[in-house]
Amino acid sequence: MTLAYHVVDVFTDRAFAGNPLAVVLDGDVLSTGQMQTLAREFNLSETTFPVGATDPAADYRLRIFTPAAELPFAGHPSVGTAWLLRSLGRVGTGRVVQECGAGLLPLEIHGDVVTLTGGQPSVSDPLDVEPFCAAVGLLPDDAAGPTVRWAGTGLEFAFLQVGTDAVARSSPNLAALAAIGGVGVSVFSWDPEGRVHARVFAAAAGVPEDPATGSAALGLGVHLVAAGLLPGDGESSYVVEQGLEMGRPSRLACVVRAEGGRAVEARVSGTVFPVAAGRIAIP
Repeated sequence: MTLAYHVVDVFTDRAFAGNPLAVVLDGDVLSTGQMQTLAREFNLSETTFPVGATDPAADYRLRIFTPAAELPFAGHPSVGTAWLLRSLGRVGTGRVVQECGAGLLPLEIHGDVVTLTGGQPSVSDPLDVEPFCAAVGLLPDDAAGPTVRWAGTGLEFAFLQVGTDAVARSSPNLAALAAIGGVGVSVFSWDPEGRVHARVFAAAAGVPEDPATGSAALGLGVHLVAAGLLPGDGESSYVVEQGLEMGRPSRLACVVRAEGGRAVEARVSGTVFPVAAGRIAIP
């Protein structure tokens, strides 16, 4: 017995750029172990399994796997799966609701653009940059500020701001990344006009480097508000450019809304390009 699958590139408008995603359809028949086996077989940063929702308010439930583990939430899998389901006629244009480990998350699908609203924002107190710099092959002097924070909207990353040249020099130290815990570290440079050059190292999730990370782009907005780089009230836009060093350029358009000095909502938008389809055996 086999199941249909599709591979799409997310946060790009052309093939072989952005972040590739495998989507296995009709996976309700699969156990968690079988899903993990298929994710290892595809060996992409994430493989998704849209299945029947358990909450009547949701259009579908999304299970998301890296080659190493299941995630409660991730951005490019959410965007890519919603786009694919719409293209197959399984959901309509406009608002759809995804059920996942981070709760019920709304997406808007209009034309070629999918917009994902993240879950409840969270942010840590400021932390010392030194261990985070060591985890990405940099020195404390490379940091653009004295602190780093964990932040997210359902999946937290550590955010380390550095100079523009230091982003390209970053390199994951797998042992050091494991020692600091969490999912991973986003190294980024900040342009006051709202342009971000980022690299995301998520070795704890089995992804040494990711070419486009929607969950990290959402969490970045939470961090930018906490760090005072974006206003503490109202909506602000920023664009994340990622994957350049991997030869998979990606563009993630983001909006964060803040009240009283804290982020209360973050959204990320992007386009998707289909690259492959086929059938895969059930383990």
